[in-house]
Amino acid sequence: MTQLAPSTHANSTSIPSWTPVCKLSEILPGGGVCALVGGRQVAVFRVAGRVFALSNFDPFTRANVLSRGLTGSYTSEGQERYKVASPLLKHAFDLETGVCLSDPAVSVPVYAARSEEDRIWIGEAWTGLAD
Repeated sequence: MTQLAPSTHANSTSIPSWTPVCKLSEILPGGGVCALVGGRQVAVFRVAGRVFALSNFDPFTRANVLSRGLTGSYTSEGQERYKVASPLLKHAFDLETGVCLSDPAVSVPVYAARSEEDRIWIGEAWTGLAD
């Protein structure tokens, strides 16, 4: 698990504070890693040329395991979307929204994520769409 201090690139606007977590090249396509960001475990995934970040905590098993889950895609309203299935009970979570696909009343926090010059940056927890 990678632990780094928060970035000093933050300013007083609504732009989140960004924390560098690892090199993009250190995550295999379709894979995930766990990083400690602001004292919280964050699962970071590289899927379909994009990066996604959500809480590593699986609310069904109450274990920090989502970074070890299997990634994949599914179709919703005619659009391809991406998911991670927990390695324990196989509940799948949308990588952009954090919503559980089998129980939409359950979700996990999603974090802003971006890659820049082979570095992955994680922002504050939010509920919007990933970059």
